Amino acid sequence: MYFRRVHANPKLKFLRRNSRNEFKAKLKHYRKFMFVRDPFVRLISAYRDTLQGYDKPFYEQYGRLLLKKYANQSNPAKTKAEVLASGVFPSFHNFIQYLIDPETRKPLDEHWRPMYQLCYPCLIKYDFIGHQETLSEDAKHFLRILKLDNDIKFPPAYINVTTKDVVSAWFKPVPIEDRKKLYQIYEMDFKLFGYPKPVELLES
Repeated sequence: MYFRRVHANPKLKFLRRNSRNEFKAKLKHYRKFMFVRDPFVRLISAYRDTLQGYDKPFYEQYGRLLLKKYANQSNPAKTKAEVLASGVFPSFHNFIQYLIDPETRKPLDEHWRPMYQLCYPCLIKYDFIGHQETLSEDAKHFLRILKLDNDIKFPPAYINVTTKDVVSAWFKPVPIEDRKKLYQIYEMDFKLFGYPKPVELLES
């Protein structure tokens, strides 16, 4: 919910909304940073946040499509009351099927688009790239780099409880061939941002 508010917040001025000259000037003179997350953990989070329960815009845009195409639901529920009464939502495997489907329209939704396609780290020279797994430490380090650590205190971060065992449980219903296809889509994120290849998910 929080990230959807960020994307739709009219008070935030996105870089793409600047003039070409402003765009170039900010890329040249502003400090640039980004935070990344383990690609497969990020997908689990995106699925839980948008598709596991009823979220009107996501259900209407993606949920019914996934149920029709991958869950053999010829006429999925339409209204909130019908959806909640049926209790039928796309499974995590349905979500993965959608992502690896060659017919899926690209680019993917920003909630599950590969980070290298979302933030262009190969085109933009970032001053700092942090990881959500070490968010507090990385944020404090970046504030020290900016010499703002005495003026700004980063709030306590949510503890990431998505362990390897939890990830394995989520991927258990997903066939290995589908996992391998998924890895190909997010391979660049794994490599660029220092995440090890999830061999245990791809070979077992």
